[in-house]
Amino acid sequence: MTFPRVFRRLMFAVAASLAASLALAAAPLPVPDKLIVLTFDDSSASHATIAAPLLKRYGFGATFFITEGFTFRTNKRDYMTWEQIAQLHRDGFEIGNHTRDHLGITEKTVSRLAEQLEVIASRCREHGIPPPVSFAWPGNKFHVSALAVLQQAGIRFARRGGEPEVPYQKGGGVAFEPGADHPLLIPTAGDARPDWSLASLQRAVAPARAGRIAVLQFHGVPDGEHPWVNTPRERFEEYMAWLHREGFTVVALRDLGRYLEGRPVPADPMAVINQRLETAKASAAP
Repeated sequence: MTFPRVFRRLMFAVAASLAASLALAAAPLPVPDKLIVLTFDDSSASHATIAAPLLKRYGFGATFFITEGFTFRTNKRDYMTWEQIAQLHRDGFEIGNHTRDHLGITEKTVSRLAEQLEVIASRCREHGIPPPVSFAWPGNKFHVSALAVLQQAGIRFARRGGEPEVPYQKGGGVAFEPGADHPLLIPTAGDARPDWSLASLQRAVAPARAGRIAVLQFHGVPDGEHPWVNTPRERFEEYMAWLHREGFTVVALRDLGRYLEGRPVPADPMAVINQRLETAKASAAP
């Protein structure tokens, strides 16, 4: 066998091995049962003083979605300072974008979204925080025309509410299905409310199995300015203790990347949502 032929075969073998290695590296990790994403909205002061210390004790990850809306600029009894937000980052938590003014995204407001995102990203840079790669739709409302704006702003993951599958008033939702749900339309499985109990939390996380992930949404723990989404401190402590005792893995939204790497992004962002609605409609039919 001539040297050129040996060399070519060797190169083919190296290329094949490299291709196999790259394919393996790009393959998503399997989703374990009991995987939970913990998220907090609206920059509540209790995120820094109550939630974060408890999460650190249990080794839980979380994403804190920051907005300067409501009375953030003047009310430091109910809202964090940027130094507190920076400390959350230094403690290893993810800082996400929730728009400057908590702007509800509709067809009429999409044109304002880029500027709203950039203000929070700029504030993060000023305080030594990386520009956010995760976003929470303010008020849990979304519009597909905004997906391109989020992508252009460097957003990789976006959490919506439980609607339209589950009405907002119920505080529930569905589990996230990697590969089926669009990564910029990740559903909330449970949206904590004042009337929640441990049983409510247990129902929200029960679907976290068979490749599905439960994303939980909290506001203040407690929340002084938004009582309709308040979670009392003692309830929150009970919830976190139960998750720890039951062996749940609790991560930030950005951590979903390891389970999404290599999966195709759905061509139709609404496909799985519409499928769920059709299934629910058929199930309800007499």
